[in-house]
Amino acid sequence: MATFRRFEDIQAWQKARVVSRRIYTVSDKGDFGKDYDLRRQIRRSALSIIANIAEGQGRRSDREFANFLNMSLVSLAETKSHLYMALDLNYLS
Repeated sequence: MATFRRFEDIQAWQKARVVSRRIYTVSDKGDFGKDYDLRRQIRRSALSIIANIAEGQGRRSDREFANFLNMSLVSLAETKSHLYMALDLNYLS
């Protein structure tokens, strides 16, 4: 079992929280804020990163924790893909 007592102590969760907050801020402005589909998708995928880390830490075994960390990586890849689309659409510079 992981040695973390709280998911808030996990550095990856802390960094993902910062990223999620920034995505919420950026996706609320300009044309990005009007693109409801992309805005909703990127926010959901960013939130999924931190949620999966937290849920995994609450599981009973290292194997389950590792599985949720893998799901977080998948959500991270999805978020990055959405960010590229936002960049391509000139929502970001």
